[in-house]
Amino acid sequence: MTESADKMSLGKALVAESIISQDQLNRVLAEQKATGGMLGEMLLEQGIVNGPVMLRVLAGQLGVPYCQLRHGLIDFSLLELIGEEEAERLKAIPMFQVHDTLTVAMAEPQSLPKIDRLRELTGCKIRPVLAPSSNILEFIKKYSSGNTDVDSFLASLSETDIEVVEKESIDEGPTTDLDRMVEGSPIISLVNMALLMAIRDGASDIHIEPEKNGTRIRYRIDGVLRDLMKPPTGLHASIVSRVKVTGKMDIAEKRLPQEGRVRLVAEGRQIDLRVSSMPTLLGEKVVVRILDKANLRIRMEDLGFRTETLAAFKRMLKKPHGLVLVTGPTGSGKTTTLYSALDLIRSPERNIVTVEDPVEYQLDLINQIQVHEGVGLTFARALRSILRQDPDVIMVGEIRDEETARVAVQAALTGHLVLATLHTNDAPGAVARLLDMGIEPYLLSSALNGAVAQRLVRTACPSCVTKYLPPANALRDAGLSNKPARIFRKGLGCQECHNSGFRGRAGIYAVMEVTTEIRRLVHQAAPTHEFREELRRQGVLALREEGVLLALDGKTSLEEVLVVTHNEDISEDLSRNETSKAEPREVA
Repeated sequence: MTESADKMSLGKALVAESIISQDQLNRVLAEQKATGGMLGEMLLEQGIVNGPVMLRVLAGQLGVPYCQLRHGLIDFSLLELIGEEEAERLKAIPMFQVHDTLTVAMAEPQSLPKIDRLRELTGCKIRPVLAPSSNILEFIKKYSSGNTDVDSFLASLSETDIEVVEKESIDEGPTTDLDRMVEGSPIISLVNMALLMAIRDGASDIHIEPEKNGTRIRYRIDGVLRDLMKPPTGLHASIVSRVKVTGKMDIAEKRLPQEGRVRLVAEGRQIDLRVSSMPTLLGEKVVVRILDKANLRIRMEDLGFRTETLAAFKRMLKKPHGLVLVTGPTGSGKTTTLYSALDLIRSPERNIVTVEDPVEYQLDLINQIQVHEGVGLTFARALRSILRQDPDVIMVGEIRDEETARVAVQAALTGHLVLATLHTNDAPGAVARLLDMGIEPYLLSSALNGAVAQRLVRTACPSCVTKYLPPANALRDAGLSNKPARIFRKGLGCQECHNSGFRGRAGIYAVMEVTTEIRRLVHQAAPTHEFREELRRQGVLALREEGVLLALDGKTSLEEVLVVTHNEDISEDLSRNETSKAEPREVA
C-alpha cells in the first residue's frame, strides 16, 4: 500500500474525516520517525485504520478512483500487453480496455514515469485506478503468462466439484456425479466455475451475454448486476451449448426462446437452476436463475417486518377465509413473503394447495402445482381444479387476468383463505387493479382481508459501515428536513461487498388491513388517494416512511431507501395534487 507524496497530508485527511484522532496521529508519527516506516502501512498494521478506508482516503488525496481487485473485474488476457516482470516492477495490472483507453490498477497512480512506461508498452491512453499493492501482486501471479491458457487457468480455480442430479425428483434416485471438472474440458470447467462462484457469492441469477468481441458473464447480487468473468474470445457458442445441455434443452434450436431446469449439488447442498435462452442479434443470451434454499428465509420475523406491521399481517392470515394480497414490482420478494405466510399457517390439519409459475422452492405439508400453459394448465384452470380438492388454504403465484382474479375472489367468498400476488406500486393500488380487471366492488369488499406492499432494500455492509450525514435534498425527500440532525450509516465499499457498500437485503413493508372504513371505500370503488388518506388517518405508514425508519435504525442508507421507494413517492405526489394537499407527512 502506497501513500500520497506528502505524509502529513494523509494524516491530516484522516483526522479531518474523524477516522483517527490527533493523538493517534501524533503517536504513530513519533514511531514513524524512529523506525522510518511508511505512515499508511503503520496505521494499517496497528489496526487503527482498515484497508478500504485507507484506500478511499488515499484515492481522494490523489484524485483517482480506487478499487479492490477481484475475479470478474480483470480481463486477464490484457496482462500479455506488459508482461509479468514489468507488471511486478510497475506494481500495475491492466483491468479492461475501452477503445484506445486502458484502465490499469496501480499501487502508485500518481507516478508519471510509470504511467508513461505503461503508455509506451501498450500504445493506449492510460486511466489509472488505485489498488493495494498486495492485491495487485496477487492477481499478477494468478494471471501470469503461465496461467493464461484457459485449461490451466480454470484448473487452478477448481476447488469444489459440481454434481448434476439426473432426475429432478429427489425420490427418483440418488444424485449422480456428472461432468466432474475433468481434464481436457475447459468449457465444462468454465461453466461449473461460474456456477460455483455465483452460488458462493449468494447470486440470484447468472447472465451469459454475447458481445461483438466475445462473451460477458454477469451475476446479480442483492438486486444489482456485477461482472463475474469475461471468457476468451470465440467460446460463446460452446458456453451456451454447455448450459443448454445441463438444462436439458435443445442445443440445435437457436431461433426460438427455450426454458429448462436442472437440480445440482454444489458445496454439499442441493440447488435448483431455471435456465432461459433468448435469441439476440449477436447470438443467444442465457439467464440462469439460482434457487438456493440456503438463501431462503421463510421465518416471517427474519424478513424485516416492524412489530406493528407484522402484527397486522398476522391478523389477516389468522382469519378463516378471505383474500390476502402481496403487491410490488418484479423481484421485490413477494413469493418469499407468501412462502413465509404458508410456513406460519401450515399444519397437518390443513389442506394447503399452491399454483405457481414456477415452483421456486418445495415446502413440506404443502401441495404445489406448476403452471404449464403449453398443455392448457393455466392459473385459472388450476384454481378451478383445486376447489374440487377440498382445500383450506390456496396460494396463487400471481393474479394476471380477470379469469384468475374472479376465481380467486369466489374462492375467498366460499370459505377459503386465498393468498396471491399482484403487480401494483402500493397496497391501496391493489384494489384499483382488481376493479380494473372487472371484479365487482361489492364482491371485493366482502372478500378482501388486506394487502401488503413491499420492496427490497440493500443493507449496509457490516465490514465497511460508517456514519454519515445525508445531503439536504435527501433529508427533504425523506420528510426529515425540519427535524434535528440525525446520523445515518452507509457502507464505504470493500472486498467483502464487491466495493458496493451493501451486503444482503431486507424488506420494507406497508400493510393495509381492511377495517370497516376501508371496506366501505372498496364497496364504493373509491379512488386510490382516498384509501391513502384513510390509512394516514389510521396512522398507517406508507412504504417510504417505513423505509426511512429502517435507515434511521442504521440498517441501510437514506439514499437507498429513496431510490427503492421512488415509484411510491410519485404516486403519493399525484394523489396530493388531486386532493390539494400541501406537504408530506414528517417521519417521527
